[in-house]
Amino acid sequence: MEHSPNLAAFVLAVAALSTSACVAPLDPEEETEGSASQAIHAHNALTSNALTSNALTSNALTSNALTSNALTSNALTSNALTADALHDPAARTLLRYVVGCALPAGERFTVDLDGTTFAFHGELGLAQGWGKEGGACDKECRTWVSGCVIARVNYLGERVSISVRGDRAELQADKAERREYHTQEATYYGDIFSAEPHYHACLPRHAWAIPRVCGPSTETCAIEIAGRCDEVCEAPRRDGSFPNCRATFRTRSGERHVRRAPYHGSITVFLR
Repeated sequence: MEHSPNLAAFVLAVAALSTSACVAPLDPEEETEGSASQAIHAHNALTSNALTSNALTSNALTSNALTSNALTSNALTSNALTADALHDPAARTLLRYVVGCALPAGERFTVDLDGTTFAFHGELGLAQGWGKEGGACDKECRTWVSGCVIARVNYLGERVSISVRGDRAELQADKAERREYHTQEATYYGDIFSAEPHYHACLPRHAWAIPRVCGPSTETCAIEIAGRCDEVCEAPRRDGSFPNCRATFRTRSGERHVRRAPYHGSITVFLR
């Protein structure tokens, strides 16, 4: 992860959750306690289907158990559903991104599984209350963490530096970062924790694809493209990010309509 000079904005080194089943082996370099030198590699050697096929969020009961309890080692391991789910490497991969998005830099916890200790580190702090004793992740929390996780999907599993921006103090970019990361890629939003997970993105007017996230075609992308950001979101902020974006749906006649309810946790990605 890179930091802008004033440490207020975050630029994430991402090789995220590849949506192609043919690219990455199953989480070969997970970070375990005592292997800090492998942390960068662990965050950039992710399973190909960790976003959409994992034991934490693919099951509605387990996902509810995750968000209804604190994002702490004790809460995760004392609940039978989440404790069992974490034996799945894909679930641990996703949890690493969830923790990175939710908890602030400097916070961490470990989970012991069958004699191996796995470490999970905070980065952005978009849902800090979730990591406190008695904490939980409500709808507002889910939308911010979801937007952050979806923004870090990578089709090829390659490490790419991105600037993530949104209507949160933790996501403010200074002038230097805005100059360096000036190409708007897309805005990401959804709810990865719902009974039927939602993964959405919208595109700027000049874009027709998202190669980093979807590969060569949006037709087979795990992320649903809602349309142009200026059609489905509120007016862009000064930093170029689009807030409160909405999903779309098509009628039987094929007409596309914009849903009323916005996702407050809309996160816009900029590239160099």
